[in-house]
Amino acid sequence: MSLLLPLLALVLGLAALVWSADRFVDGAAASARLLGVPPLLVGMVVVGFGTSAPELTVSALSAWDGSPAIALGNVWGSNICNIGLILGLTAAIAPLAVRRDAFRFDLPVLFGSTALSWLLVRDGGVSRANAWILLGVFAAWLAGSVLLAMRGGVRAESAASASAPGAGLSGRMAAFWTVAGLVFLVASSRALVWGAVELAQALGVSDLVIGLTVVAIGTSLPELASSVAAARKGADDLAVGNVIGSNLFNTLAVVGLAGAIRAMPDADPDIAARDIPTAFALTAALILFGLPIWRRGSRDGRLPRAAGWLFLAAYAAYTTWLVLAETGRL
Repeated sequence: MSLLLPLLALVLGLAALVWSADRFVDGAAASARLLGVPPLLVGMVVVGFGTSAPELTVSALSAWDGSPAIALGNVWGSNICNIGLILGLTAAIAPLAVRRDAFRFDLPVLFGSTALSWLLVRDGGVSRANAWILLGVFAAWLAGSVLLAMRGGVRAESAASASAPGAGLSGRMAAFWTVAGLVFLVASSRALVWGAVELAQALGVSDLVIGLTVVAIGTSLPELASSVAAARKGADDLAVGNVIGSNLFNTLAVVGLAGAIRAMPDADPDIAARDIPTAFALTAALILFGLPIWRRGSRDGRLPRAAGWLFLAAYAAYTTWLVLAETGRL
């Protein structure tokens, strides 16, 4: 019975988190359009933020509550899940058609940001100075993205071709879902963090492993849903771009905001020794698979099924590593 309440809080919190994030994105996107915000910025900023809203709220509240392992574990676990499980599963089902331009900006920035985070966190934590550095890089990336999109490149085309969230909402309903979605987002995140911490303590599992697995997979559900939906509709470029963009938001904005709210100097050393290097290796592998696309004379290429299976195998190996390390067999 002592495990029932935390387990319910974890499961219901995850479900409410995904639902409220979707409602918030619909309301915020509709409100932005009704206020005259350019559709391009709605697609890039509001929707991009929305898919990372679960990670943002969970990590921010975990940092506020003094649970750095869940705050950072959620971020890096989500990044590993996004490439290893989500992109791997999507590419394993069918080769993903990817435009050459998709690898020219965001992916190199993600690679560099992951390397920067690794350097900043290698002392075992995230100081407020480190957090502001990450937020500064995030602001620069966002500004660069907007400038590139305004020049009419592939990013503008992708934003314009995306299905518009919140389409058909009136001004009153858009405002309602923006506020209500945000309230439910925070409330469900609090329930999720509390349930995860209590369950970890009751089962003798570390907060970090809970953050890297259960919480990370749960908060990555919006990315999974949007990537699979995009691939099924033939918008493969959006499926790949969604994962890359989400990992950028997580690495820079989520870690930066969590560290700015509360410094996390006592983070588990395994984050710098195991988890960030794993995310870095998966990002490097994605770049290697993208090199033939980069070098092609045409703008298009394909992410092969082999890449998907490799990412899935890497995710399975990483999860096995976590289990063996947690049970003392490694």
